[in-house]
Amino acid sequence: MKLLPVIFLLALTSATSALDNGLMRTPPMGWMSWERFRCNIDCENDPKNCISENLFRDMADRLAEDGWKEMGYDHVMIDDCWSSMLRDKDGRLQPDPQRFPGGIAKLARYLHDRGLKLGIYGDLGTHTCGGYPGTTLDKIDTDAQTFASWGVDFLKLDGCYSNEEEQQKGYPLMSKALNATGRPIGYSCSWPAYRGGLPPSVNYTLLGEICNLWRNYDDIQDSWDSVQDITDWFFDNQEILQPEAGPGRWNDPDMLIIGNFGLSVDQSRSQMALWAIMAAPLIMSNNLRTLSSEARAILQNGAAIAINQDPMGVQGRRLLQERSHIEVYWRPLSQSASALVFLSRRQDMPYRYHTSLAKLNYTAGSYEAYDVFTGETLSGLSATTEFTVSINPSGVVMWYVYPKMHYEHPQDDGRYPYIRQKYRMSSSLRFHKPRVVPPSLL
Repeated sequence: MKLLPVIFLLALTSATSALDNGLMRTPPMGWMSWERFRCNIDCENDPKNCISENLFRDMADRLAEDGWKEMGYDHVMIDDCWSSMLRDKDGRLQPDPQRFPGGIAKLARYLHDRGLKLGIYGDLGTHTCGGYPGTTLDKIDTDAQTFASWGVDFLKLDGCYSNEEEQQKGYPLMSKALNATGRPIGYSCSWPAYRGGLPPSVNYTLLGEICNLWRNYDDIQDSWDSVQDITDWFFDNQEILQPEAGPGRWNDPDMLIIGNFGLSVDQSRSQMALWAIMAAPLIMSNNLRTLSSEARAILQNGAAIAINQDPMGVQGRRLLQERSHIEVYWRPLSQSASALVFLSRRQDMPYRYHTSLAKLNYTAGSYEAYDVFTGETLSGLSATTEFTVSINPSGVVMWYVYPKMHYEHPQDDGRYPYIRQKYRMSSSLRFHKPRVVPPSLL
């Protein structure tokens, strides 16, 4: 490919200096409370949906029992509004005693017994965004030790009610304090989102040295407009952001809202595809107890997850924005494979988009393309083969593309390398009729 190797090498170079805690070498996956359940503390009138230990136990049960953990969703993350309004007599954070009567340590053991990890929320300021006690500079060591003593595995550190100087000091200090506990604790920094997300206000070299992931931009809301706004910001700034991501250090466009109220099925596939291309954390915020079968199928799509979790860890890029309102995204993957996403920004009807791999900068050769959401395979593609994909309004077609001959060895018949091996995809998929057949194959 003409321009892509340069992009590839830049990304690999930046990926070698990640936070040295050995964690999150692929984007973290799991479930978080905020977008779906917010700061609902009315346990008297809404006991099943309030921020309480029962909610997080319920979600842990669902991850453990409904196939989520096996797909990689192994974190349950408590967001804001979990704590008491007062620290204890020793100056330590403590959970609300009515909503978390068993305490955080007991909740962590409940998760660990099920093979899951517990994440918790803090804020580098006088108060959290919801008005609960924050972590001021003098409390950083105390709070890090408290989280470690509870068995916490992940910390999201927000930035409400703090200023630039406090953030400049506090985020690196918390990284040091977490490492000093001796417990491996993944670290998410919201620092960039409070400084506009871009240099010179944001030093991504420093972030990669102290954080495992970071929130760059605005909070996601339950709407397609919000997904598009976030996606546009990330890809409009891809020249800056894309090289900064890699194993152990990830850009975070915020939670997956699939299964809530604001996205259609097509838009849900689009979010899943774009987050996979971006090598984004796959952190759901939904109600796993009432999730529709369509939403579950999208979130548990083994091929989309494998693309997201590709061990090379290179974030993808937007290649094209067509006048037809079709956009094309690309991500390099292990074993000479790649992922393509064809996204429609149209609002009228399905659009038939005509192109070839050569027009997308693929070099000469023979390729196969696996359609992530239909399970069908397009064989016999050369770089110059013209093909057509039909894309629904606000929907995607997502392909896993690989050189045909590269995988022909005794352990694999070449049909679904890596993604089938890791996620036990059915070998019967090879017999499905291709959804899009190039004219040369008719």
